[in-house]
Amino acid sequence: MNGTDLAEERRRSGLMRRVGQAFGPAGVFFRGFLESPRMVGSIIPSSRATIDKMLAPVDWDRCKLFVEYGPGVGTFCGPVLDRLRRDGELLVIDTNPLYVDYLRRTIRDSRFHAVLGSAEDVERIVRSIGHEQADYVLSGLPFSTLPEGVGPAIAAATYRVVRAGGAFLTYQFSAVARDLTARHFPRVDTGFVWWNIPPCLLAWGWKDAERAAD
Repeated sequence: MNGTDLAEERRRSGLMRRVGQAFGPAGVFFRGFLESPRMVGSIIPSSRATIDKMLAPVDWDRCKLFVEYGPGVGTFCGPVLDRLRRDGELLVIDTNPLYVDYLRRTIRDSRFHAVLGSAEDVERIVRSIGHEQADYVLSGLPFSTLPEGVGPAIAAATYRVVRAGGAFLTYQFSAVARDLTARHFPRVDTGFVWWNIPPCLLAWGWKDAERAAD
């Protein structure tokens, strides 16, 4: 990288940092999108309608570990922690250090864990915080734009880590996440939210006890 390129890179980095500072969480989210557009599902965080509908089927009384892939600036984190039992835990996994650092600084809850890493390694990460399985896994990752092979690997690892009776929850703007879920989870319920920019498809892949015992 020559001097001109280095100066341009510093200018762009400074601009994105100022955007984040000026616009708070929305600015941080937008900066993350600019830096890694293929890894961020939308330029705008999910709507409250999407959050409420996505989380509605969760049996919170039985939820000891809730996992989220690609939490961004924590749009779902607050609602999940509000619903989570007092002895439950929320684990979020993101490949972007910008988001992980932001969440660690802003969420002061002993039940919360933010890990820099890949969802492909969810089994190892879950074990690292003292659990063998998760009750629910939520993902807003853009499966349609992930590098080749990553989406199927994440779906397979998620099936293995979810306990019998638990579920894999996805929200996306295409059917890719739902279709990947259906390869592993025997029962997939779907929904749609118009009050989101853009409107999105919701899917809940359930891991039935009978299938898990096979």
